[in-house]
Amino acid sequence: MKKMMLMDKYPVYTSDIPKSATNIKSVDEIVKYFIKKIEEDDEAVFISLFDHFAHTKSLEDCEINPEIKDAKDIVFCFGKKLPNPYVVGVRPRSIGVCETENSFVISFLEAPNPEANEKMQNWAKEIL
Repeated sequence: MKKMMLMDKYPVYTSDIPKSATNIKSVDEIVKYFIKKIEEDDEAVFISLFDHFAHTKSLEDCEINPEIKDAKDIVFCFGKKLPNPYVVGVRPRSIGVCETENSFVISFLEAPNPEANEKMQNWAKEIL
């Protein structure tokens, strides 16, 4: 995984998995894997799955990069602490899974909790 600043303001962790380097066949396989990891974690709770590709495609004036074949977000929360009322604005977590012609791209916004970042990075690394 690598950390980058998306649009010069969002700290995002990303991993590009070449299709030639994996047995994974679809975004749905990766989604199932992450949901299983979330459900196995004592501090995490699965909330929802958002089909970002289908939603965007359904809009009249949509724009989708032609390289993108599918895109889904797994929405969940590590709800261990509520240290102040402002942290609620940066929760819940979301892991994005996108399919392009040649790869699967996993991405997530840096969490305020370093332990959560480490877990999500480890989950992503275990895919290969």
